[in-house]
Amino acid sequence: MNITFLVPPCYDNKQPAERSAGCTRVVYPMINIYELSAAATLRETGGHIVDYQDFVFNGTGPASEQAFEDFIRNDNSDAYEIWVVNLSLESDLKAISVIRKYHPETPIVLCGPGGTYFTDRALGGDPNVFVVRGEPELSLLELMDALQKKETPQGIKGISYVGPDGKTINNPSRPLNTDLDALPFPARDLLKGRVYHNPKLKTGPYTTMFISRNCPYRCLYCVPSSMTFAREIEFRKDHPGRKPTIGFRSLDSVKKEIDMLADQGVKAIGFMDDNFIWNEENLRGICDILRPHGIVWGCQARVDAITEPIARLLGESGCRYIDLGIESFDPEILKYIKKGITPEDIHRAIGLLKKYNVPVKLNILIGSSPLETRETVRNTLREAKRLDVDQVMFNIVSPFPGTEYYTICKENGWIKGNEYRPTDVQHESILNLPHISAEEMEKLLFRNNLSYFISPRFIWKQLRRFSSWSEFSAAAKALKLKLFH
Repeated sequence: MNITFLVPPCYDNKQPAERSAGCTRVVYPMINIYELSAAATLRETGGHIVDYQDFVFNGTGPASEQAFEDFIRNDNSDAYEIWVVNLSLESDLKAISVIRKYHPETPIVLCGPGGTYFTDRALGGDPNVFVVRGEPELSLLELMDALQKKETPQGIKGISYVGPDGKTINNPSRPLNTDLDALPFPARDLLKGRVYHNPKLKTGPYTTMFISRNCPYRCLYCVPSSMTFAREIEFRKDHPGRKPTIGFRSLDSVKKEIDMLADQGVKAIGFMDDNFIWNEENLRGICDILRPHGIVWGCQARVDAITEPIARLLGESGCRYIDLGIESFDPEILKYIKKGITPEDIHRAIGLLKKYNVPVKLNILIGSSPLETRETVRNTLREAKRLDVDQVMFNIVSPFPGTEYYTICKENGWIKGNEYRPTDVQHESILNLPHISAEEMEKLLFRNNLSYFISPRFIWKQLRRFSSWSEFSAAAKALKLKLFH
């Protein structure tokens, strides 16, 4: 089959949804490595012909919408795939209506957390729309093989579709993939020369990569990457209250991919794992793979994973950023949200990372607990500034369906309108908490970001690290979107 993976235009007059992390709108274009993994499986394992068309990379608005419609009008693919996240769902349904205008019966397959959770809405009663729930690779492959043979998807695990009576059929869930090494490397060649930047790495050519799936911790608000969120939503349907088993790749598999990327000229890698650092032995093995190539890299980790040996390894192996999700410096809030850390843990980890010259980015989440007040937010900003890290990112929590926090907020009537709607966590709140309103959180978010990002200390620290004008320009554009879009 000829299958085209689509990144449709954004039809809601906002910045497009970011489909890799899955919970924000685009600040700078990111590679959806999970979708490229699914594309590679179709091509390398199934022998299908795969194309990838991105209608937001070069901008949004009427020109993007017209380019999409022109492409669809003249295209003759056998099937289309769209990676759907919560923020993109309504816009993607509009894109489906454009496809149907020219191709009334061509199969459309929706992957990602948006379809996994909002299955009926995603299907829209269309018998030629299919949802792949949870991890997509194997279910998507079996579905495409069946469609090629003109067979129904009956019996294919992890698939939802509309039956002859117009009702949704949800096939049983597919067991978690326990052999990530068996997956082909993501089909990055489908990006066709598009150049991506990560302002935190400030060099290129740049790509993303993953070595594991999911995280065992139980933060009640957590929305992990779009792949692992879909995985988690699907797993919890059959295992209420439980977290999915972590999926790992072997060091041998990781080495083969990094060696391949280095041969292709890649100079920077952003690891997309929800939690990158598991233990010293595993990290040492990865650092030993990266070091000979001179690749700079960054990752996400927990503060309680940072020991002195680990901080030293990071500093010696080209780690140019580490994202630490701390959310708050208030000990009672950290306890309530089940973060499993204390303010002392945060200070200790940052001290060790600064000792070994590892740039630190703190991720802070306003409104993650009903204990939040204006003063707890202000205190967190004061602490973040005092620690003098390289970057601080403030967002407002969104009570995503599928999280424990959504249930709590729904039961207590804290959600505006009493129901979730997709929001950009970088700008907007739909929560009125007991001690702080949505409007107050939005004002504090803007003021905190403005106070931090336009400070002379931050500007000078960042300017010294750019290697080219293009990297600086990309970072400046991202900052503008973050603050003012």
